[in-house]
Amino acid sequence: MPLLALAACVPRDPTPEILPPAPLPPAPAAANPGAPAISHGAPTRVLSEVDAERLRHTSGITLQWIGWDERGPLEVTVDEEGVWQLSGSQTGEDGGELLVRGRIVEIGEGYFTLRGLVSIEDAPDAGRSCRQDKMWHFAITQNRRYYRLREFEWCDYLTDYVDIYY
Repeated sequence: MPLLALAACVPRDPTPEILPPAPLPPAPAAANPGAPAISHGAPTRVLSEVDAERLRHTSGITLQWIGWDERGPLEVTVDEEGVWQLSGSQTGEDGGELLVRGRIVEIGEGYFTLRGLVSIEDAPDAGRSCRQDKMWHFAITQNRRYYRLREFEWCDYLTDYVDIYY
């Protein structure tokens, strides 16, 4: 009998408050895999026009394990909403590979902050794999002509110098 008494407490017609929420519609990229990426988040915070100009005119990216002599391609774009994106890579003759891509969150005097991916594969040794998606800090030090990634030992205690030239 106790089970019958409990069943009697449940309403026969669920009210809207009891119904589960409706599923969310698919994200635009999931609905159309060929659609261009849309920017998410606030516009990039530009505190230094000098550094913004430097990032508009970059001349490549390097990882010391791959080499400083031949820079990899790097592109910085700004969308109509004021969101800056950065994408660069470098591939070594021996197969080492660097990839950096993401959204530039802030550009300040002598630095910029990137929310995105840094990936190092097979450098300096075959089989090494370092890949993280997080907030990264790049800065100019000692009047150099590049921004250097300030997280040096972020993967496996090897010191990685990732440089973005302007």
